[in-house]
Amino acid sequence: MILSNNKSTYLGLFLFVAYFVQFFFKIEWSGLEEFQQDQMYKRWSGLLVALLIVFQWLLSVVRTSKKLRKYAMPMQNVHKWLGALSPLVFYFHSVSLGYGYLLLLSYIFFSNTILGYFNLDVIKSNNETFFKGWMISHVALSLIITILMVFHIVMVFYYK
Repeated sequence: MILSNNKSTYLGLFLFVAYFVQFFFKIEWSGLEEFQQDQMYKRWSGLLVALLIVFQWLLSVVRTSKKLRKYAMPMQNVHKWLGALSPLVFYFHSVSLGYGYLLLLSYIFFSNTILGYFNLDVIKSNNETFFKGWMISHVALSLIITILMVFHIVMVFYYK
């Protein structure tokens, strides 16, 4: 595995590890936790997470559109950097993983994030089967995350 030119992977792994270090060692930032109890903060930070997830789907749109395909490589770079920053965005929304379906959403979100960090530029594999398996897994997890995100948004506003 070669990580030489994959700064987004380094940053993402650092933020991922930092999130779980604070979670498991109960490192608390009381000011942030107070903000996270406020309904308006939850909604605005949740909107930021939702926009991040929706924006990540733009790479698929760019890749599948003949007119936009020329922007695929720059968009892929943006996609990787946003993925690298996703643990930080998640942290500002919630310092914990949640319970029930939120725990499932968190697990899948972070699993897909890790899968994204070890993308094919990092692994350096030309194996077509590996590529297809990686891509199907990444897109399938992204779809599940999106469905759970929509469910979460509906529950938040239904039970307000």
